[in-house]
Amino acid sequence: MDVVDGLKAFVFTAQTGSFTEAANRMGISNRLTSKYVAQLEDKIGARLLQRTTRQVGLTPQGEELLARAPALIAELDDLLGCVSENARGLTGSLRISAPVTFGEIYISEMLSRFSILHPNLSIDLRLNDSHVDLAVEGFDVAFRIGSPELNTLKVRKLGTITTVLVANRQYLERYGEPHTPEELEKHICIEDTNRREANRWVFTKDDSEYVFHPSRNFTVNNARIAKSWAQRGMGIALCPSFILHKEGVGENGQLVRLLSDYTMKTLPLCAVYLNGKVIPKKVRALIDFAVQDFDNSNLSACRLKD
Repeated sequence: MDVVDGLKAFVFTAQTGSFTEAANRMGISNRLTSKYVAQLEDKIGARLLQRTTRQVGLTPQGEELLARAPALIAELDDLLGCVSENARGLTGSLRISAPVTFGEIYISEMLSRFSILHPNLSIDLRLNDSHVDLAVEGFDVAFRIGSPELNTLKVRKLGTITTVLVANRQYLERYGEPHTPEELEKHICIEDTNRREANRWVFTKDDSEYVFHPSRNFTVNNARIAKSWAQRGMGIALCPSFILHKEGVGENGQLVRLLSDYTMKTLPLCAVYLNGKVIPKKVRALIDFAVQDFDNSNLSACRLKD
């Protein structure tokens, strides 16, 4: 048995609580994963996992090994990767998580550009609006909008995402254009419930803050649909700038920017990854590329024409 394979089988099983999930990560059979762990236990001379019909748990010896093994594996992978990459460029695979709409609009295209530079690197992109557990689900990097809540993750800020209040011209002709946050009370508002504070719209002007809570609403958990509803004249929507990036807003566009003399909250766009002593070279390369690519994209602003 290869000790490294045994350690990986043990770590992935311990992290997921499942031989099946560990096997999926390693790309081998369930039976082989269990065999690797058993052989590692024989070599060490101690039981590492408590196996039952429903779950897999750690023994005290397993807890001690799990505290150190992931860093050892990462360091070895990085060492071997550096040797290989010096000869062949980046290799292996990157498993990446991103929000659905932002992933469709930007991350997928960014990864396409990144893969051209690193053709021997396999990319596995999973789109999910829920925050995934990087360790449990085996992700190398996650792109997130908003401040990360877990201090167990390392964070690299790529830039900021602004929000813009927009409405269709026909809607404004019918209901009138609001000029203050208070006047939004008279309007139908479209909430994107993927926003952390979907029902709290914050405006700032002359160092004063104005908070509006929509009450006559359409709600949807997708920014692209919120924008589409605004385009159809169903109400006023608060949209992230990236959803408006490829179309004009204003004189030549379907949508009109509202309350442009107020500023709205910006959200950080971050790449997060597991906190460890060693950052794999492929992870560093992706994040460095994403920082530069996001800056070049000017995605933090839409083509506004008030």
